[in-house]
Amino acid sequence: MLEGLPPHNPTRVMRIATDEASARAMTELIGEIFDPAETVVAAFATPTGQWLLEAYFARDPDEAAVRDLIRPIVGPRADRAAFAAISPADWVKASLAGLKPVRVGRFLIHGSHDVAAVAANHIGIRIDAALAFGTGHHGSTLGCLKALDSELKRRRPRAALDVGTGTGILAIAAAKALKRPVVAGDVDPVAVTVARNNARANGVVRNVRLYAAPGARHVLARRRRHFDLVFANILANPLKRLAPSLRAVLQRGGVLVLSGLLARDVAGVLSAYAAQGLRLQRRIDHQGWATLIVRSGGAPPRRRARSA
Repeated sequence: MLEGLPPHNPTRVMRIATDEASARAMTELIGEIFDPAETVVAAFATPTGQWLLEAYFARDPDEAAVRDLIRPIVGPRADRAAFAAISPADWVKASLAGLKPVRVGRFLIHGSHDVAAVAANHIGIRIDAALAFGTGHHGSTLGCLKALDSELKRRRPRAALDVGTGTGILAIAAAKALKRPVVAGDVDPVAVTVARNNARANGVVRNVRLYAAPGARHVLARRRRHFDLVFANILANPLKRLAPSLRAVLQRGGVLVLSGLLARDVAGVLSAYAAQGLRLQRRIDHQGWATLIVRSGGAPPRRRARSA
């Protein structure tokens, strides 16, 4: 369970051991209070059954204020929350250490140390620790991969776009499956560099055409009604702002996959895209994150798909 996007230059981390209910409540609270572009909160179960919450801050937080913030949830245990300095490389390695390969349909996301886990019938995607968002383990990325796998069973998209590509995982998955060029962009030049390196490591660097710019504001992406599959795994507010521009580049009848959403974000995002003539076809929920598959016109919404 994770709230927010990884800050590129974290300076401090807070860690506290607790129970699952408290970890989830603190994740929600810290995600509400702090800027998601500068703070990321991760909570996970340890082998002992206890939960560990880690909050990474791009700026040094007021430690006393953070303790007071979580005190109503964990009581005196707030005083045992540990703060420590951390470098960007350390935080990425720590947050990804020990992650096992993840299978989503025909896709298998793995690190370089797990290449042997890729079977002949898998589409292997190698993603290692890096200063960008998107490992395949996060609920929003998993939802997008499930949406891609489902769409591939129905049809073969001809032109795909990945807005806010992060590590490039979705663009790489699409390029490998389609064996066609995929356009991918990110507002962060660091992410674009990471995505290019990942595309090269996965043997699809020629088929992943990258740009550094916000949304679809680049000559590679700003092509009216050109793309029949568009991914935007970002956050709720940017997704609302991007609705008109993403609709403009989507082919008539094309599919738009929106993610990076908590349950409370869904109604507002759907409203923004409904205003553009896009209709919900399917919703995928995973690890507390929602992925929305919308299309211009089409059949009535299907039942929601839920995952553990």
